[in-house]
Amino acid sequence: MRKTFVLDTNVVLHEPRAAFRFGDNDVVLPIYVVEELDQFKKDLSELGRNAREFSRTLDDLRGRGSIKEGVPLESGGTLRVAFLSEKRPHDSAFTSRHQYDNHILACALELKEHDPRVEDGRVILVTKDANLRIRADALGLEAEDYDAAQIEISELYPGHRELDVEQSQLQLAQEGGLPWEAGDLHPNEYVLLRCGTQTALARHDAASRRIRTLPRRREAVWGIRPRNKEQSFALDMLMDDQIKLVTLIGKAGTGKTLLALAAALFKVTEESTYQRVLVSRPIFPLGRDIGFLPGTVEEKLDPWMKPIYDNVELLLGLSQRDRKDGRSPDELFELGLIQIEPLTYIRGRSIPNQFIIVDEAQNLTPHEVKTILTRVGEGTKIVFTGDPYQIDNPYVDSANNGLVHLVSKFKNQPIAATCTLAKGERSELAEMAANLL
Repeated sequence: MRKTFVLDTNVVLHEPRAAFRFGDNDVVLPIYVVEELDQFKKDLSELGRNAREFSRTLDDLRGRGSIKEGVPLESGGTLRVAFLSEKRPHDSAFTSRHQYDNHILACALELKEHDPRVEDGRVILVTKDANLRIRADALGLEAEDYDAAQIEISELYPGHRELDVEQSQLQLAQEGGLPWEAGDLHPNEYVLLRCGTQTALARHDAASRRIRTLPRRREAVWGIRPRNKEQSFALDMLMDDQIKLVTLIGKAGTGKTLLALAAALFKVTEESTYQRVLVSRPIFPLGRDIGFLPGTVEEKLDPWMKPIYDNVELLLGLSQRDRKDGRSPDELFELGLIQIEPLTYIRGRSIPNQFIIVDEAQNLTPHEVKTILTRVGEGTKIVFTGDPYQIDNPYVDSANNGLVHLVSKFKNQPIAATCTLAKGERSELAEMAANLL
């Protein structure tokens, strides 16, 4: 049965192509959505970009026909802009200060009750506003959240698994590689091989269709040794120059940023594989923002980059006497080995031969992740780290943020690898807090 979907403003602000995601059904855009978008089009934020893109898309559709009567879409459905043809009664549902929400609700109700093109009155309001969905339901109107691009975190590809093998298979994996023809393993997926009480850490090589055990690393990487199997997997993918894209996901204290920095500094200072370490993170405050920060770009970024400085200081192993003598993590920054880069100015750049770390990537939108990745030049390795359960960006959540979107899209690519770290190693208290709170 053909349905009629009425879109709220926040849906097209969330995804400018949302109107094309409803198959062969009818999509109705209340004119009040267009009016509300006008307030966002000059913003320099992601919302402003989305508003401008959708406005251009709507303008292009005008060339296909009348948007009042309905423009045919490639999916088989139609898109039209609707007006209120009559005034709604001034009942309690329409007397709040939310003018645009009221008009959108009224438009959806009028379509349901009076529009002859709506089959069996099947009108569904699509909005990401939970309160608006509640109000719609109270008025007898179907309402749904827009979640077409969401990926449930519980179903997210973890990057590793366990396999029970025979003794002969375990020996093959340790010697030259265990042939693995089954197509259930992804490229660069890590495996804990188990044979009775014996275990071995391995990785699936998609090119040769073999599972090979990880090489034993005798020396620490900038003083860091893995403390569990997930950290071993993470360090292996960080140290492999053939893997150009790494995503590390885990709760606070699992060692994501520390491992990434240790591998990056080792690659830059010991092996000279890359020219420098470039570190960035999105700027979203926890709680109320303290406001304008004076100074240069570096001085403005300094408070946001304190977690990076803390990890570098730990890697340097500075004692109290060293600090008294004036030693600090600034040494690496002054030598140009580490550079702080604001994501605000990354568009248009080309970044070759560098080791890039994007921390707190769960606060990025899928479009921002795409923008960052398309800046990567020849010889560059990029690492995204984050915890999808700790999000400060009000416009993304654990299911539709750029980090989980990236993992889902690149899980079958041979130049990418991911690892979900479960066990916290920061401290007993930090681990307990992450689990209990």
